[in-house]
Amino acid sequence: MSKITNDALLKAARGEKTDHVPVWYMRQAGRSQPEYREIKEKYSLFEITHQPELCAYVTRLPVEQYGVDAAILYKDIMTPLPAMGVDVEIKSGIGPIIANPLTSLSDVEKLGKINPESDIPYVLDTIKLLTKEQLTVPLIGFSGAPFTLASYLIEGGPSKNYNKTKAFMYSQPEAWYALMDKLGDMVITYAKSQIKAGATAIQIFDSWVGALNVQDYRTFIKPVMNRIFSELKSENVPLIMFGVGASHLALEWQDIPLDVVGLDWRLQIDEARALGIEKAIMGNLDPAILLAPWDVIEEKAKAILDQGMERSGYIFNLGHGVFPSVNPDVLKKLTAFIHEYSASKLGQ
Repeated sequence: MSKITNDALLKAARGEKTDHVPVWYMRQAGRSQPEYREIKEKYSLFEITHQPELCAYVTRLPVEQYGVDAAILYKDIMTPLPAMGVDVEIKSGIGPIIANPLTSLSDVEKLGKINPESDIPYVLDTIKLLTKEQLTVPLIGFSGAPFTLASYLIEGGPSKNYNKTKAFMYSQPEAWYALMDKLGDMVITYAKSQIKAGATAIQIFDSWVGALNVQDYRTFIKPVMNRIFSELKSENVPLIMFGVGASHLALEWQDIPLDVVGLDWRLQIDEARALGIEKAIMGNLDPAILLAPWDVIEEKAKAILDQGMERSGYIFNLGHGVFPSVNPDVLKKLTAFIHEYSASKLGQ
């Protein structure tokens, strides 16, 4: 039976003091690792996630290689959608492609419910394998958020402007709210099943919600997000929220019952605190900086750490995912620097 011996991330998420600043990186498992690229020559993402032993290996690899303070389950935000009746294919270099995009209330009504134990047992088996036998750091489970999932379902794939999604939202509010209800139910069921299997934190990725203004977020999105986090609160694991280009929404997350506000690189930590963010904060090195010389990376990381450590409740991360072209040795060196520098400051 595996046991968490490094709980720094869980403590920081609860706003407690830690000996060092915990760190993990979005997309830490995957494209920048040569071992992963070798696996991908033989298996697709779909095939990897359906093999618990292999998926667990990919998930824990960055913990072993970089020394990070948490693992995040290797899977895609599309994973639960086929069980709802969505025909989705992950196309290399493009992303998720939906064969049957939603256009009406009747399309929404056809979406089914997910039963994780029978629909995605391989995800739960991977979690059990990791948490019972392999990891000594927390395992972060995750789900896409309703708006981001809806954007794929309505657009039929990735989008730059989300015109169809917004048009659906504005012109068919009844269908929109029905979709938010169905996706909200799925996220709650999906996240709870991950926690039951052993996940010790949950992150909700609302990657594309930054496309909305504050008023539309309050009207069309915030009610379902409040419901999701209220339902998950009783599970007693840290709940993390993250979106890209969503700095203008950060204060909206302050009064949703979540624990950690994830920031991308557009909003500084001290600015977020000045706005009124009292919750724990996660972030927010621009991932592009990982391609710069080490002295630049160190300088930028130090500045972020200094802001984050001004109060307890801080987790270091990137402002979005690791690029495929990032050298894994840089992530290992950065992790060691974050641990050493923060330990020296927090121990004073």
